[in-house]
Amino acid sequence: MLKKRDLSDCHVLYELMVDPAVFPFVRHKAGSVEEFIFLTKQTMEAEENGELISRTILDEWGNPIGTINLFDIEDGCGFLGTWIGKPFHGKGYNQPAKEAFFNELFFEKEIQTIFMRIRKTNVRSERAALKIPYISLANETRPDIYQQLNATEDIYNLFQIERDSYYMHTIREMSHTPAEEVIREA
Repeated sequence: MLKKRDLSDCHVLYELMVDPAVFPFVRHKAGSVEEFIFLTKQTMEAEENGELISRTILDEWGNPIGTINLFDIEDGCGFLGTWIGKPFHGKGYNQPAKEAFFNELFFEKEIQTIFMRIRKTNVRSERAALKIPYISLANETRPDIYQQLNATEDIYNLFQIERDSYYMHTIREMSHTPAEEVIREA
């Protein structure tokens, strides 16, 4: 479902990224395949320096369909950025990709907090975020970050995922076996 960024995926990812339904929501925009390759090289170097974590999202056949990233890592916190190509919207790739990424971040990389800034006009992303049971709206609980994001104009809502909340969610999920669900339904 996820793999480290690889230059061999750049051509496919670029074509998916430039779609008008995707492009406005991509953090590192590129105007050409060459520029996308250059940005991918920079991303890979930034990961080596501990500045971000970036993965390619794959479909069930191992084809690249988007990227998921943790940007601006500082003090165990960072900002999530995800995009998936339009042909793959609504096909169930977003949630499993996020869960795989969160597992890596929280349990392998020692990240404590994942922030998500979502444009108030991006209804699709906000709806997807609100489906996550371990996420919380942080506009009021993290006013310093919320105000920083909206310094010039009120554009973003701020969401956060805390390691402890995610950990508790995974424990609850692991404790539900199919047999227990059958008994509860009876």
